Amino acid sequence: MNIYVGNLNFRTSEDALQTLFGQYGTVHSVKLISDRQTGRRKGFGFVEMDNEEGEVAIRELNDKEFEGRNIKVNEARDRVESDQKFNRR
Repeated sequence: MNIYVGNLNFRTSEDALQTLFGQYGTVHSVKLISDRQTGRRKGFGFVEMDNEEGEVAIRELNDKEFEGRNIKVNEARDRVESDQKFNRR
């Protein structure tokens, strides 16, 4: 399961997210998204976990305070699905 994590503190590290989500199961990968030109983090990223553990993490962590911000956590949508929803194709 690919999990979207938004409203992150710009100083949040991949290790910190790994530790946070690791409380709910095995984390397969963590990727924070950065601006291509500036290299500055955009305040969101993705965590990959097994389905059952990921569902628990989403339920427990959505809208919880982490590093000074209430994070948004939900199942990530496929990029194609998002593009179609907003007519970006």
